Amino acid sequence: MDKEERRLKRQNDTKKAVAVVAVFLVILAAVIGAAVFAVVKFMPKNSRPAAPEVDSTEVTESTESSEISVNTEKPEAVITPETQQAVDFVAGMTLEQKIAQMFVITPEALTGYPNVTAAGDTTKTCYQQKPVGGIIYMEENLLGSEQTTKMLTDMQAIAEETTGLPAFLSVDEEGGTVTRIAKNEAFGVNDVGNMSEIGASGDTSKAGQAGVTLGTYLKALGFNVDFAPVADVLTNPDNTVIGTRSFGSDPQTVADMVSAELQGLQSQGVYGVVKHFPGHGGTVGDSHEAVVTLDKGIEDLMAAELVPFERAVQDGVSFVMVGHISVPSVVGDDTPASLSQMMVSSVLREQLGYDGIVITDALNMGAVTGNYSSDQAAVLAVNAGVDMLLMPQDYEAAYNGLLAAVQEGTISEERIDESVVRIVRVKLSLE
Repeated sequence: MDKEERRLKRQNDTKKAVAVVAVFLVILAAVIGAAVFAVVKFMPKNSRPAAPEVDSTEVTESTESSEISVNTEKPEAVITPETQQAVDFVAGMTLEQKIAQMFVITPEALTGYPNVTAAGDTTKTCYQQKPVGGIIYMEENLLGSEQTTKMLTDMQAIAEETTGLPAFLSVDEEGGTVTRIAKNEAFGVNDVGNMSEIGASGDTSKAGQAGVTLGTYLKALGFNVDFAPVADVLTNPDNTVIGTRSFGSDPQTVADMVSAELQGLQSQGVYGVVKHFPGHGGTVGDSHEAVVTLDKGIEDLMAAELVPFERAVQDGVSFVMVGHISVPSVVGDDTPASLSQMMVSSVLREQLGYDGIVITDALNMGAVTGNYSSDQAAVLAVNAGVDMLLMPQDYEAAYNGLLAAVQEGTISEERIDESVVRIVRVKLSLE
């Protein structure tokens, strides 16, 4: 083998050696890679190396044109200390006590006496049996300042001794055509006059002063709830039931006046009750006599009738009274708003965002009694989302009907608790 042949042989041997080494290195790398993968795969998740952080702006930019996933889980409800206090209080009540708290009745309905002007032993005995949430007084119960103050003071003492809570001692004192006190000269107070005149002035301070005046003499007598102001917008000029009780036909004016009067009442320690949701000012007829209808859809209601109520809700009103007004375009039938889940739970609670006390208008009115028994009306109202039942035609039947509905499972006790917590929460804040 000459010199050139030896050189070529060395080159071939070198190439073969390099090729063998290269193959060996590739195989070694594959083996190492597989081993690492196996180790990582079977490591506990919390022991694995952390993934590199990604700039959130890069994620946002890369998903601009794609559908973004939304967390549909409801946030956990935040319970205020006031609500928790009420929840704790209600937890110690019996079912019978809770149901009694959902009624506001006359002293006659409580005692069975024909004309009550004092709160003595009979009142105490009857109240201890069924400690109702509140009492409403009419002009025949109110003879003068001294008698009224003593009656209400005694009634409040009975309530607090029995339940550890004050009672809602209430009255219809709007001013003008609806007064139980100012019309009686024995009280020596000035009538604040018709709300229509205050509304026509355009001066909200006059509405505020009316609230202060009403609240001052009501508080002095012992009342803590006034079924006023009227939040009805007078959209039907032929309406005679509301008439001069309304601040007027302009929704925003009515809303401003209602807000001012509520503040005036509250400044004196008296809770106002805005009424009559969803609005009695556009109706024809009197719900005291029979069913009345408001022929409007939800959009029209939101643009007019509901404006003052929405404002009151935003202001934190503690009571809204629901009227016996049928709204077939919204509800689908002639069910009164006071008994309608659509109007109370869907519109007032959900759409307007109200979480205060919902109370019915008087359940002894023809719009209810002409179509429902007292127990039927009570069960329907509570199922609709109402918290307090005002003046059922037959209080005993309404109470027993509601109690039976819970015992039979037609209404859950949790539903009762929702209402009673709202009631107790307000009561615990009373001065």
